[in-house]
Formats: sequence, structure tokens, C-alpha cells
Amino acid sequence: MFRRTLMKAAFAATLLGLAGISQAATVGKDYELLSPAQPGGTNGQIEVVEFFSFGCPHCANLEPKLEKWRAEQAKDVVLVRVPVIFRKEWQPLARMHYTLEAMGLSDKLSGAVFDAIHKNYVRMDDEAKRNEWLAKQGVDVKKFNDTWRSFGIDAQMRRATQMAEKYKIQSVPALYVDGQYFVRNKDEKMPEDQTHTKNLATATELINMVRASKSKK
Repeated sequence: MFRRTLMKAAFAATLLGLAGISQAATVGKDYELLSPAQPGGTNGQIEVVEFFSFGCPHCANLEPKLEKWRAEQAKDVVLVRVPVIFRKEWQPLARMHYTLEAMGLSDKLSGAVFDAIHKNYVRMDDEAKRNEWLAKQGVDVKKFNDTWRSFGIDAQMRRATQMAEKYKIQSVPALYVDGQYFVRNKDEKMPEDQTHTKNLATATELINMVRASKSKK
């Protein structure tokens, strides 16, 4: 987990199995209640928000699991990704997310962006190197840069900052379910891969809780 005040978190290897992942989620251990609660999904949808950054190695590790998890969700679940800016070099990465999203390329290229940064060490905060990488992906670089500099992307960047403040984001990746629940694993001895698996299982349980609550109304 990438923290604002501690940029690297240590994940000690343990012999713990996956026992407990299927157990009922517990408030104070597996999740917290968000206060004040934020608006959830609209039109009956259950919104899961991931606060992240392309620059965060822990977000990169979560990405393939999150994509698989998203594909398994029912149609009433929507995943919204909100980039945060804990460091100066994360600002262009946040703008890159919204630019790809505006061009309809987010689903196709987000995983590739993570790999380019964390496996191939491409400097996405360097415009020339970013343009070179985009061209290799078959992206219209001129259209990308025109979108990048648009008022629409400026507005989304401001909204992302406002959301991070409202949700009181201190670390990433961070998952929130329907504006009510913060998925939180407090066992820092658990290996990172297992932590991600457990947190996504908790998110699923919370989605079921929200769904059950909606059905009673």
C-alpha cells in the first residue's frame, strides 16, 4: 500500500494460507464505515471506487486481480477509478488516466501503462517519451494531446482532487463500496498478493450487503 507519509510499505512473507477470506467481513477489521458517507451509484447501480495511481507499485500488483474481479461482477456493479496525486510526478499520470478514459482506451491500455512504468521503466511524466510509447500502442498522439489539454480533463482532475479530500485518502490502492464502506485489511504481516485477494473478497461481501439493503427498500 502506497502511503502519503510512508512511500513504501513492507509486506513480510508468512506461511498464512487463504483461511478467513471466505468468512464474513468484520467492521473494524476487514472494512470501516465511511463518515460522512458519500454518494454511491446511481440508477440502482452499486459503485465501487478505486483510488489509485499508475505510479504506485501496489496498484500495479492489484490491477490484474481487479480486472478479473470486475469481469466477474453482476451488471449492477460499476467500478470507478479515481487517480490521486501524492507526488509531483503523479500529476501527469492522473491526467493520462482521464485522457485514455475520454478516448475510450482506458480498458485497453491501463494494464499496459502499469507494465510500461513498472516493468519497462517508461517515464510517462516525460511528454516525448510518453508520445513515443503511445505511438507504439497505435494511439493517435495528436488527438491524445489535444484531449490531454482540454477543459474537460481539467475538470476531471479537479473533481478527482475533491473526491480524494472527501474520502480522506491517505494511501493507495484504496477501495470503497457505494460511498459507505472502506475496504481495509489491518494484517500487515499478510503478503501483498494475499491482501489483494482478501480485500476483493471483502468488497464482494460488501456489495452483497448493499444489494440486500436495496432490495428491502
